[in-house]
Amino acid sequence: MKGVFGFLGTVITLAIGMYIYSLQVKAIDPAAGASNGAEAPTITGVKNDLISIANAERGYMASQGKYASLEELTSGNYLTIKGERPPYVYDVEVLEGSFRATATRTTKGTPAQLWITETMQVQASD
Repeated sequence: MKGVFGFLGTVITLAIGMYIYSLQVKAIDPAAGASNGAEAPTITGVKNDLISIANAERGYMASQGKYASLEELTSGNYLTIKGERPPYVYDVEVLEGSFRATATRTTKGTPAQLWITETMQVQASD
């Protein structure tokens, strides 16, 4: 009987975690503003990259007591993604006690920018 309750507890915990993750991923509609449907996977990838950068920033903050540049995150093995996902390039602006990771589009199209801060909410420009 204990095993059943342990299993149910694990399943419930996983369900709650997946729900919270889905809220973060759905913060913006990946196809919103995309000039064609083929760009939706790219925008979804950019959103996931930004979430990865923000998680790396959290890890860096926990171990080093400050936020880091994109180069510091990569060289310190906190992050393994490249600095771009064409047609977007990534940049991290570090301020005292905060950061902003930005993906900027290098070609025409929308969204022109997507970004995330320590609030862990991905946002997009029009």
